[in-house]
Amino acid sequence: MDHYEVVVIGGGWAGLSVSHALQQASLRHVVFERGRIGESWRTQRWSSFHMNTPNALTVLPGDLYEGPEPEGFMKCSEFILMLEDYASRNRLPLNDQTDVMEVRTTEGQFEVQTSKGSVTADALVIASGNLNVPKIPDIASKLPPSILQLHGIEYHQPEALPDGAVMVVGCGDTGGQIAEELMLAGRQVYLSTGRNGRVPRRYRGHDFFHWMSDSKLNQKPRPPGNAGRALVGRTRTISLQSLSSSGVVLGRVRDASSSGALHFENSLADSIRYADETSAGVKEKIDDYIKREGIAAPIAEDDPDETITPDLPKPPLKELDLIANGVGTVIWATGLKGNFDWLKVPGTIDSDGEPIHDKSVSAPGVFFAGLDSAESQRAGTVLVAAFEAERIIGHLTARRR
Repeated sequence: MDHYEVVVIGGGWAGLSVSHALQQASLRHVVFERGRIGESWRTQRWSSFHMNTPNALTVLPGDLYEGPEPEGFMKCSEFILMLEDYASRNRLPLNDQTDVMEVRTTEGQFEVQTSKGSVTADALVIASGNLNVPKIPDIASKLPPSILQLHGIEYHQPEALPDGAVMVVGCGDTGGQIAEELMLAGRQVYLSTGRNGRVPRRYRGHDFFHWMSDSKLNQKPRPPGNAGRALVGRTRTISLQSLSSSGVVLGRVRDASSSGALHFENSLADSIRYADETSAGVKEKIDDYIKREGIAAPIAEDDPDETITPDLPKPPLKELDLIANGVGTVIWATGLKGNFDWLKVPGTIDSDGEPIHDKSVSAPGVFFAGLDSAESQRAGTVLVAAFEAERIIGHLTARRR
């Protein structure tokens, strides 16, 4: 049975970043990927999906973006090609199409059982992510079978859906971008909101993520009380106001009935207000940074997609009969979780199936990379790749000594 100093599980941006850092530190390791490099990006994104982070920031450790569009956005296919090139160019020891079946501790080591055999290791880095299994609310089971139900990761393009209106539940970046795409394709769209923040696409001459990265604001913990990721547009700002003014009907689903009716709560004004306050708050922090650093940035201007007057249902939605209103599809953009059923190492997973860790460090010898968490606003995105890889390597080299 082969033995490694470190086994890395997951061949996406997090696993490849850690592998590169392990290679730089001369730590003998192997990377196992259940499918192909970046499997989740291949199978869980819609056809027109683009990265939310601009090209100049969508890089892995050791690389710099040198192309002509630093504030453009890669297509998903381009990002996958980037991952493949990174693994090949750096000769990373990646074994794809290798499913990890079980990991246990044995005689002070980790035994990793895969679909192609078993290996042992002194340490384990889990980079399989916690955003790959759909979270769908219980009310979905109440809807009649005549309504097609998809999770956001199962949506591909408007043409693939049945004719008729579409109900999108969830207004983070996934729900907002899908709702906008369906609306632009001529569909009648209903969007269920939540307590999600909002960020502008551009502000004072740069992409929003540029300012957040330069100012290190994205290294701060996520604000409490936020239901999920903020609403951000693919190429321009998306707001609840702009969506509603374009014909998207807003409400907030609270329950469903087997007859095909959705019931709504009267909290739409709170959703809009919270998103507005979040956007204003981050702009104020960026303004403070620009002033403090003496940066010659353009003056702040109102974003039309934030200042446009919303066109809200009058009276507010209380109930929507999906069948009577021609809704053929419900898309649940209601978040994702991880699947760690294969991880049998005590002290790594809690009773809810969530990773137990403190800043990547879990049970002795076990580390997590690429997790979406409240640790920082960049957590779970490629923006944290180099930082997390370096942090994990620091712990591993200390263990080696």
